[in-house]
Amino acid sequence: MIDIYGLGNAIVDTEYRVSEDFLDKHDVAKGHMTLIDEFRLRELTQVLNEHAAEKTSGGSAANTIFAAQSFGSSTYYSCKVSADNIGAFFLQDLREAGIEVSTNQMTESKTSGQCLVFITPDGERSMNTCLGVSDQLTINDIDGAKIAASRYLYLEGYLSSSVTATETAAAARAHAEESKVKTVITLSDPSIVQAFRANLELMLGNGVDHLFCNEEEALTWTKTDRLDIAANELSDVANTLNITLGAKGSLFAQYGRQTLIPAFTATPVDTNGAGDIYAGANIHGWCLEMDPIAAARFGNLAASSLIGKYGARFKHVSDYKELLSRFNSEHAVRNQP
Repeated sequence: MIDIYGLGNAIVDTEYRVSEDFLDKHDVAKGHMTLIDEFRLRELTQVLNEHAAEKTSGGSAANTIFAAQSFGSSTYYSCKVSADNIGAFFLQDLREAGIEVSTNQMTESKTSGQCLVFITPDGERSMNTCLGVSDQLTINDIDGAKIAASRYLYLEGYLSSSVTATETAAAARAHAEESKVKTVITLSDPSIVQAFRANLELMLGNGVDHLFCNEEEALTWTKTDRLDIAANELSDVANTLNITLGAKGSLFAQYGRQTLIPAFTATPVDTNGAGDIYAGANIHGWCLEMDPIAAARFGNLAASSLIGKYGARFKHVSDYKELLSRFNSEHAVRNQP
């Protein structure tokens, strides 16, 4: 039995600390993910030669799967990489973490996906992503037997930017439904909601078991400026819902009831990956049979801890274990009579 089967882009993140002026000078949209082609990737890389950088395997779903695996869940990940150094780096990083990765993902076509992450002094991250061969993800890259043997199927909304990846995600969701596997989707980014809504609707089908999104994505999807209305409308496409609210914490919605879970105090250094680890912590909590409010509280703790450091992940697996141990201790004290 596998706890979580993840399907998403294979992206190697390269993080740079830059000024606001850098974003303005090079026409980088602050706070959002922008899809770029290989020409734009080379153009930006050339002007970044003198900037210090840190490289990690990434991609939204991959970060979530990495977190869940590090907390203690068993995981499997399907993706598409090229037979190049970037692809080899990505696969090695996941496998060293204990994540089982599909073996049918390497190709000679195009380059592996890369994301340039620009971090400004306020901790905000602005991402320029070249999907490379990730946008050629097909149904041949998923393992139906592994999905059927999983408790949860996790899909990232970024897949909607590719027609073939959208079709693959929809097929994976349908297979999970037939196999009585819980389906979970994240909307990923407001720009994705705006540009690829029709593809996201195909991924969602007639609805999923659970949906993750942030406040801006929720409001953008439902075309309202009221969070309570957005949560009610999103409940039409998901049985349960988690909306992250930044410094305000997160909102859990189920059966028409909405519960605000307060945030933990944090000083943001880098917000990259906060939503991903939030999802990973929640799903791991569900695998441990935590009630959804406790799981969301764990997600808040994980996100607040991560944004106090640079990078979309913690540096060591032991950091995840220590965080879970801390939460368990505090949660036990909280629930004492």
